Amino acid sequence: MKLDHNFSNQAIDAFIKISALSVLVLWCFSILKPFLLLMVWGGIIATALYPIVAFFSKKTALSESKVSIILTVIGVLLLLIPLVALSTGIYTSGTELFLGYQDGSIAIPKPKERMQDWPIIGHEAYSFMSLASSNLESLLFKYSAEVKVVAAKAASLVGSLGGGFIQFIVSTIIAGVFMANAAKCERAFILITNRLTGKHGEELIKLSKITIRSVVQGVIGVAVIQATMAGLGMAVVGISASVLGLWVFLVLVFAIIQLPPILILLPIIFYVFSVDTTTAGVLFAVWCVLVSSSDAILKPVLLSRGSHIPIIVILLGALGGMAMSGIVGLFVGAVVLSLTYQMFTVWLKNEAEETQNAKDNP
Repeated sequence: MKLDHNFSNQAIDAFIKISALSVLVLWCFSILKPFLLLMVWGGIIATALYPIVAFFSKKTALSESKVSIILTVIGVLLLLIPLVALSTGIYTSGTELFLGYQDGSIAIPKPKERMQDWPIIGHEAYSFMSLASSNLESLLFKYSAEVKVVAAKAASLVGSLGGGFIQFIVSTIIAGVFMANAAKCERAFILITNRLTGKHGEELIKLSKITIRSVVQGVIGVAVIQATMAGLGMAVVGISASVLGLWVFLVLVFAIIQLPPILILLPIIFYVFSVDTTTAGVLFAVWCVLVSSSDAILKPVLLSRGSHIPIIVILLGALGGMAMSGIVGLFVGAVVLSLTYQMFTVWLKNEAEETQNAKDNP
């Protein structure tokens, strides 16, 4: 009877402790929820950039904290430049376009006859461009419903891009804090992982670092390079700033989800052929093919060894992350799902090895 009474007291005591801990964890999660995605992305950035901090700290007399601060300031400035350019460019371009069309100084060029020779869409594209160049008001009235939908989506995309840049700035600052305290952060994660997995904490943390750097350098890094190269090519052929920014972002998305950027660059190639010389169109098309195929050279150089992530995992992570959390989710989703896949694979491998050892040594 006394044993039953002690068991009841222990059960009640354990229930109270678990309930109090659950309430505390839920409370902390609710407080940190608005910043959770930014903190995860900041941790990913810190993990990917820490080797640079360690390298410059060894080569200079600066501590890792000072190098982290310098790197963070540079990153914030690099993100502020396109944010300011995007906001001022859209306002300036929109105003100039409206005033220029009103006074007749800006007009949509008439399409060339060879546009009709395009396969499948040639005649429709030529008719559309002809009407746009001769009577834009009639075209807008004819397709007013479609124009409203496109304008709403474009405004939403621009707002998302601006918000995304702000989130990147905040995440970069968080990454700077993590890098300045890298040793303490790593030790804390090892202790937590050891507590959850037993003796595999340090091994899993090492695997996590390899996987994160692999995805950031080999997938996101290559995508950024391809988007930058595509943007330079479009700028050379005279694509307007507002359209250029949108297409650079689309190239970035296609490259991250492992689709050839040439697919999204085809409309720009057709446009250059229709409004510019054949030589310019051919050169731009060749440049786009080089941009699209550059990952075959860049990935082996930037992709870390010891981490092999299937394309479908990166694709689902990027698309799912973007659907859930916008632009930042595009990057975080690819990294988090890749990391989960890699850790799950190692867990299965360890289980198989332990089972085999048990059979060999009964």
